[in-house]
Amino acid sequence: MFHVKPPEIDPEELSAPPSPAAAAIFGGNLEKAVAYHRSLATDGAVRGFIGPREIPRLWDRHILNCAVLGEVIPREDGVRVADIGSGAGLPGIPLALARPDLDITLIEPLLKRSTYLSEVVGELGLDNVTVVRGRAEDKVVREQVGRFRVVTSRAVAPLGRLAGWSLPLVARGGEMMALKGTSVREELDRDSREIHRAGGGRARIITAGEDLVDEPATVIVIPRRR
Repeated sequence: MFHVKPPEIDPEELSAPPSPAAAAIFGGNLEKAVAYHRSLATDGAVRGFIGPREIPRLWDRHILNCAVLGEVIPREDGVRVADIGSGAGLPGIPLALARPDLDITLIEPLLKRSTYLSEVVGELGLDNVTVVRGRAEDKVVREQVGRFRVVTSRAVAPLGRLAGWSLPLVARGGEMMALKGTSVREELDRDSREIHRAGGGRARIITAGEDLVDEPATVIVIPRRR
């Protein structure tokens, strides 16, 4: 039987303090954000959710890059957010830490990942987060979770397919918000027909966290047509 060798982790990477931006973004939840970083760098890496090369840049490239999505989400009472294909909790968990006022549901189809998410949510005491195992496009999942003001995602699928999964979960007046790379404009041009068929309206591309982080987030926001 072959055994997977756990990645070697530099202790200094775990003990290094987060950037000053982390305190501004997470506020009173900074210690929980540090604990989440430690979990991703250790347990998450051992379980294969985080590649060894990503460990040194977990804060800037992943955790903070996801957390600044909170700038884009409306500050209203009772905002429900779904994070589809949540994986190791990106962007859902950093978003929950940055915006504890949000009611967040993490939707993840793979058992090993949904198990990890449930463990992290319990360990961090995230009362505003629920984990659902399933595929966002499955009817049973849609019936279980209902509709959301915002549906988020990161590195899940091409934009057209992603819209087909996300927009049916969006309530009237709501939006899907996908974290994408700098080529998102090309994706939008290529997949515009699929987005329209899925019920998407006029898209806009926003940069979040420009004044806070070294790697701002590129977010495409697509409203559900009324």
